[in-house]
Amino acid sequence: MSSKPLLSIENLSLEMGRFAPRNPVTHKVNLHLHAGEKVALVGESGSGKSVTALSVLRLHDKQTCHYASGSCWFSGKDLLACSDSALRQIRGKDIAMIFQEPMTSLNPVYPIGTQVMEALLLHENISKSQARQRAIELLQRTGIDHAEKRMAAFPHMLSGGQRQRVMIAMALACQPKLLIADEPTTALDVTIQLQIIELLEDLQKETGMAVLLISHDLNVVRRFAERIYVMQNGEIVEEAQTEQLFNAPKHPYTQRLLHSRPQPCVDLPVVNPKNKAPLLQAEGLTCHFSLKQGFFKRVVGEVRAVDDVTLALYEGETLGIVGESGSGKTTLGLCLLRLQACTGQIQFEGCPLHQRNQQQLRPLRKFFQVVFQDPYSSLSPRMTIEDIVGEGLKIHFPQLNKAQRRERIIEILQEVGLSAAILSRYPHEFSGGQRQRIAIARVVILEPKLILLDEPTSALDVSIQKQVLELLRKLQRKHQISYLFISHDLAVVRAMAHRVIVMQHGQFVEQGPTEELFLRPKQPYTRTLLQASLVNVV
Repeated sequence: MSSKPLLSIENLSLEMGRFAPRNPVTHKVNLHLHAGEKVALVGESGSGKSVTALSVLRLHDKQTCHYASGSCWFSGKDLLACSDSALRQIRGKDIAMIFQEPMTSLNPVYPIGTQVMEALLLHENISKSQARQRAIELLQRTGIDHAEKRMAAFPHMLSGGQRQRVMIAMALACQPKLLIADEPTTALDVTIQLQIIELLEDLQKETGMAVLLISHDLNVVRRFAERIYVMQNGEIVEEAQTEQLFNAPKHPYTQRLLHSRPQPCVDLPVVNPKNKAPLLQAEGLTCHFSLKQGFFKRVVGEVRAVDDVTLALYEGETLGIVGESGSGKTTLGLCLLRLQACTGQIQFEGCPLHQRNQQQLRPLRKFFQVVFQDPYSSLSPRMTIEDIVGEGLKIHFPQLNKAQRRERIIEILQEVGLSAAILSRYPHEFSGGQRQRIAIARVVILEPKLILLDEPTSALDVSIQKQVLELLRKLQRKHQISYLFISHDLAVVRAMAHRVIVMQHGQFVEQGPTEELFLRPKQPYTRTLLQASLVNVV
């Protein structure tokens, strides 16, 4: 390794705002990266990770971004002082970037082949046919099946993992010296996540490029990086070799981050189903979707989203449902609550839900509620918090007057850790963790017996995730609520669930008590999921 860094960020202070006084975003950030080195930058949302990375290529809006101090040296050039034309020669050729959400980073109106070829035609002195051949080779190298045919595909035709592979192919087209990967695996399933990390490792070894990985997933960081920078409130608070940082963190913030990782829970409320009927029971539950084609919508096949499954859930129990995207987890949850058409028998406290129409189900809805993955899209932006949390009370508790409703709303907000001062505010004024607390308050206020939690913590930082999980445990102990906990994060499921069901292609592959399934998985697919999730690192 060369003694001189390939990338050296020195005393970088960044301010945002069109006019003074501007808002400081980063404060005297110092970071260096040698050729061929794998370095991670970690921290919670809003800590300044992505802002720092975007500064390297000066991708911020010139109208609102102001560099108060500092420099960013790359191969002897200060990128902050370079002209726009000089930067264009560096972007994509010497420094490439992979963004968090490939669907919004890829142009929806151009085939992926055209987008991969673009950097080659801009920076390499080659013909269009040569660029096409090189693009096909890149797609093949990054694991895209039938790469030549896929050249004509548009981004929406690919899965999340395939889109991320296309982004990697684009980034590597000109064999850059430095690759900046901003949360490259956050939105992916654990198996796809592992494939992407292994792919980046292989490509890094082959090309010798340096990689700056930005992530809040500490398991992924520990697997990939040689050295780690920890960022908080726009400042670097700690820097160390990976194992040293994980085994002996020095800064209180780093210690808190590591302590926030989900741990196997030893104090879950005890559930004793002996001589007790299940709260929810399903037999022969099936949900198939027809695949239609052509102008006349001719049926050409079907997708078996849920395929003849049987389960039982007891009072006060958490049943974890895990599997990759497309395995049928969410569809199963929607079927159990009669939010999706299906066949089979569903009993809730002895009531045959499968025999009830939607009008007959309406009075029962208060007993089974849903908390969705993204609280921002599931909370109405036009309603105040008081209206959002109190909406269900108007429908299911019409006997309450306005003062009584407000009293109940304040009480439940305090129970989830929020104050009465937020009643007149709107969802956009809150952080992700606060919005998820509001979403939980909205369902708990109806005193449900069952809550379907569909990826309730996947969009949250580890410390916020820990707070939400502790809140869910507290509510379960107090109110004896049963949870159907759907997630692809096995560490979170291990921390919450009494029992776990593993789904693949609409069927149950394996099920059993949580610790038994994690320590002694019987099926190959379960073992693959556990290995891919890096739960052994936790």
